[in-house]
Amino acid sequence: MTRFSIPDANPIVRLTVNLREENQPMRMNALNLHNMALAWIIAAMLVIVPVGISTAIAEELAGLDTLPGADDPAARGLAIAQETERRDVGFNNTSANMQMILTNAYGETSERELRNLVLEITEDNEGDWSLIVFDKPRDVDGTALLSYAHILDPDDQWMYLPAVKRVKRISSVNKSGPFMGSEFAFEDFSSQEVGKYSYNWLRDEACGDRMCHVTERTPLYEHSGYTRQIAWTDTTDYQPRTIEYYDRKDQLLKTLTMTDYRLYEDKHWRAHDLFMENHQTGKNTRLVWSDFVFQAGLTESDFTTNALKRAR
Repeated sequence: MTRFSIPDANPIVRLTVNLREENQPMRMNALNLHNMALAWIIAAMLVIVPVGISTAIAEELAGLDTLPGADDPAARGLAIAQETERRDVGFNNTSANMQMILTNAYGETSERELRNLVLEITEDNEGDWSLIVFDKPRDVDGTALLSYAHILDPDDQWMYLPAVKRVKRISSVNKSGPFMGSEFAFEDFSSQEVGKYSYNWLRDEACGDRMCHVTERTPLYEHSGYTRQIAWTDTTDYQPRTIEYYDRKDQLLKTLTMTDYRLYEDKHWRAHDLFMENHQTGKNTRLVWSDFVFQAGLTESDFTTNALKRAR
């Protein structure tokens, strides 16, 4: 038997074709030619991208233009953030339910149930609007937070407190404080627009079973509770997987881990499990999302200070 090995740049795929020797070695019958062609077709169909594939190739396979090179980390970091944002354009408006699980330093837990509404804003220098409403337990039922995100100016936020039937505006210098006793700050619940940060790409590395871009982003908002954040964004779907938050002393404060991503409308990824761990207090908060609805029929009238009072 004469063995012909079909070369393949990918070591995972290697096919061999055995051809019967004939009296005249230079001649192959029609059946052998057919088998040879079929083998090449199968080889092309079975090519598997290896785990260690370079980031540049992964980006090309994803249909992206090559990112700016490592010699320009600021441009590369910005391009990664812009690609993440680009992939979510057009969601229009959404509604979802949320379970908030708070765990203190002793392992004791308490739970709350919320609703989250989001309206996409496409105007320049403006970010999305969001409304978070607490439904349970009874002592926080009807408490609501309305956020208008801005790019260059401080975000506008209002909170409705049903116990006093009053809408309270959140001061721009107090948005680093904890939201309703959780490990999430008020500023964490505002839309994370690209223009709110400067960026610096650090490296690409494995993150679980994926490859991630690791980027440092610095808040441009002077009253932010963070000096910087380190974000791991996967190179396939361009979704954030982990974010580290550093406090005003530049010490690691907390880490957000996002898992259980699901795809909606063949375009919009949403994480269903967000786990925020505070490294300085030993506390943590988990947000479990469910019942996402896109094109939920929401309008600007659903995101006003008057709507806060009707949200219950």
